[in-house]
Amino acid sequence: MSGVFNFCAGPAMLPTPVMAQAQQELVNWQNLGVSVMEISHRSTEFIEVATNAERDLRELLNIPDNYKVLFCHGGGRGQFSAVPLNLLPKGKSADYIVTGSWSKAAVAEAEHYGDIRIINAVEEVSGQQQVTDVNTWDLDPNAAYVHYCPNETVDGIEMFEIPDTKGIPLVADMSSTILSRPIDVSKFGVIYAGAQKNIGPSGLTLVIVRDDLLGNARKTTPAVLDYTITAAKESMFNTPPTYAWYLAGLVFQWLKALGGVDKIEQTNIEKAEKLYQFIDQSDFYINRVNKQNRSRMNVPFWLKDESLNSAFLSQAQENGLLALEGHRSVGGMRASIYNAMPLAGVEALIRFMSRFEQENK
Repeated sequence: MSGVFNFCAGPAMLPTPVMAQAQQELVNWQNLGVSVMEISHRSTEFIEVATNAERDLRELLNIPDNYKVLFCHGGGRGQFSAVPLNLLPKGKSADYIVTGSWSKAAVAEAEHYGDIRIINAVEEVSGQQQVTDVNTWDLDPNAAYVHYCPNETVDGIEMFEIPDTKGIPLVADMSSTILSRPIDVSKFGVIYAGAQKNIGPSGLTLVIVRDDLLGNARKTTPAVLDYTITAAKESMFNTPPTYAWYLAGLVFQWLKALGGVDKIEQTNIEKAEKLYQFIDQSDFYINRVNKQNRSRMNVPFWLKDESLNSAFLSQAQENGLLALEGHRSVGGMRASIYNAMPLAGVEALIRFMSRFEQENK
């Protein structure tokens, strides 16, 4: 449908060229007469898909050779369990930096497996939320690892500074920020990301793990969550989510053709700045995050007169602007503007917001 922009936080929109290619290849992939989702994951043809996807991801993120790339099941929540099962020995503790809803959820799961030290790292200053200075965090020098979420999709809080953990393995839930800007992978022990925002459809989860952290899983760790087994089996211990893997590969190719992560970061900055600038100059809408921690991927905002929420959402949908309702835990609105969202989508949203403001003042 022409003129429709999907602002869903996840599963999120996929790049239009990727969807068009997938549609064209759906029932007759590579002239095999069948779909890529119907062939064996161990076939020569699919092994090539898997190999190319990993190669392109490594190139996009400049992943060092001493890291394994795993294509897993279970989503981000699966990794909430997998991380402590692989990295948290009995008798040790781990530090969890809490900056919003998803880091809280990670804590709740990790606490099933060991001692978790919580560092609350968000403060409110002049009515706006911001992340506290990383130098003030009370990190345990003996922690097994430090876990954080660089971008909180619900709260619209993003950290752009990589914490210095003084050699303790740093674990990051990058589900909603991976591939949106360059990162130095070498500063992390583990990076994981659910695919359904910047990578591809739901059902696939990426894990990037440093080699020296393999081999430490608890004996009770389910095999499908064991990084060492998954790495040894090249992500094919059991049947992987093949179609999601194929689509992720197409997204990586699309991103490379655009100019890579450096290029998409500039587009993402432009999109976010335009939307935040409009909200800031308005006395009708409000954002509650300090500028230094405003997410480029998820922009929450509230109408100062919240009795207009239903009308806003209804009229937005009539104008082809979908999935703008904020998360149920915080209310308001949220525009998720991941890599696949074009600048034209943000500009269409701003035009609608401006018109709605003028009509309802």
